[in-house]
Amino acid sequence: MKKIAIASILTLSGLGLTTLVTGTESNTATTVAPTKIANQLAVATFAGGCFWCTESDFEKLDGVVQVISGYSGGVKPNPTYKEVASGQTKHTEAVQVFYDPNVISYEGLLERLWREMNPTDGGGQFVDRGRQYRPAVFYHNQAQKTVAEASIAKLAASGVYSKPMATEITQYTEFYPAEDYHQDYYQRNPIRYSYYRNGSGRDQFLNKVWGDDIKIDYSQFKHKPSEADVAANQFVTPSEHYLRSVLTPIQYNVTQEDGTERPFENAYWNEKRDGIYVDIISGEPLFSSADKFKSGTGWPSFTKPIEGVSIVEHEDNSLFMKRVEVRSPAANSHLGHVFTDGPAPTGLRYCINSASLRFIPKEKLTEEGYSQFASLFE
Repeated sequence: MKKIAIASILTLSGLGLTTLVTGTESNTATTVAPTKIANQLAVATFAGGCFWCTESDFEKLDGVVQVISGYSGGVKPNPTYKEVASGQTKHTEAVQVFYDPNVISYEGLLERLWREMNPTDGGGQFVDRGRQYRPAVFYHNQAQKTVAEASIAKLAASGVYSKPMATEITQYTEFYPAEDYHQDYYQRNPIRYSYYRNGSGRDQFLNKVWGDDIKIDYSQFKHKPSEADVAANQFVTPSEHYLRSVLTPIQYNVTQEDGTERPFENAYWNEKRDGIYVDIISGEPLFSSADKFKSGTGWPSFTKPIEGVSIVEHEDNSLFMKRVEVRSPAANSHLGHVFTDGPAPTGLRYCINSASLRFIPKEKLTEEGYSQFASLFE
């Protein structure tokens, strides 16, 4: 899969999905799209021993939308579980946490992490020994690093542990999702998971160390997103597993596999309302209805992108044709193609797949966080 850098990633409101039915003729199309992209998700990457347990604990936290088990901190690209377990790849079992910073902050996630594992044991976690189970915080930016260092210093000074902290705080470089059978293991295999968890000694240790403080009110971390949370939204590399879980098959095929939807059977080919069109994945603004025209092709067509948006162009020689492909600048989503047979004033026709877009009507621009574009329709 292509690596994708995403600004202001994906959907929020608990990954709520809404059905958008657009068009005014009998052959209108229905598309399912992530809602409320303006409420951005942030991402955090942690290691706390067995990722079955770490994933389970984080997914029970309000504000956490999804947790993916995988491998981080190593040297071999795309390692397998067997390779990581051997200790030769230098990876550690880790999780990537996608969360809504309006509900839980990065600081709150760290408080949860300290109550999930033993931060003083750098040689593994509980019954799982070796550096492939070492604890770690993989910070995505300087803001996360600052918060993580302050949080672990606070923990060290609290007296909860008599031993020195041994949790690695290191810069995030790459995350590789684990095999499908490891994802949501605690839900798919509850009996085996319960047997493993009880036998590992994890909960017994944590309850002894923390006592009544093992459970805290995480709503105290519900506040305006911190610098670490906001910064975390700027560039995120989501996994294939995550994208497949939030995109419909046609959205995934178009944006990730350079597919093309059927003409006249897509959401926005006949959309006539005023508003803007944003990237289905990142929410970055792309096109305005002010520049939309009826091309007769059966796809949404525009004479130009919104001013200031730098659509990425690539030469496309597929299908025995020479064309110019267009992609979104931050999310790198495949959008469609640009041709030179458009109307004035540009003479261009940006032929775009509806599956790569989300339409925001002008009356909802402020609500959705795009108030700066209201002036386009005054």
